[in-house]
Amino acid sequence: MGAHVHVRLSKGLSVSEDGELVEYSRCRCGATWTRTYRVDGDEPDHPTS
Repeated sequence: MGAHVHVRLSKGLSVSEDGELVEYSRCRCGATWTRTYRVDGDEPDHPTS
């Protein structure tokens, strides 16, 4: 039998009260993760065409 490898499946995104992007992930085994990204106060990125 092989070792378990966590596969992170996206569970959703939200924005915290501080304006940070919060990413929620989970594994089929029940493990969960929350990752927070700090967003700078600069102008938003605009796609180039």
